[in-house]
Amino acid sequence: MSKGYWIARVDIQDPEQYKKYVAANALAFSKFGARFLVRGGAFEVPEGSSRQKSVVLEFSSYQAALECYQSPEYQEALKLRLEMAICDLVIIEGYDGLQPT
Repeated sequence: MSKGYWIARVDIQDPEQYKKYVAANALAFSKFGARFLVRGGAFEVPEGSSRQKSVVLEFSSYQAALECYQSPEYQEALKLRLEMAICDLVIIEGYDGLQPT
């Protein structure tokens, strides 16, 4: 079974209030076994556009990634984020196929 991922690009309008969202989302992320692969950090944008912060979360499966987003725990956290940040979020299935040699 392929892993699942959240890929988010975020513009934070109120960094102090955003900390409340970060604290609240921890419950859902822990419950569904999420693991941060990217959580901010230095970046360049050689093509296209970006936002202030990028985040990549890994889940054990695509289904777990979907269920986390739909969970009551995350929906409560989401209410906080909607008040203080703009986010582009993709929930996507990982790839387990052939790789270049």
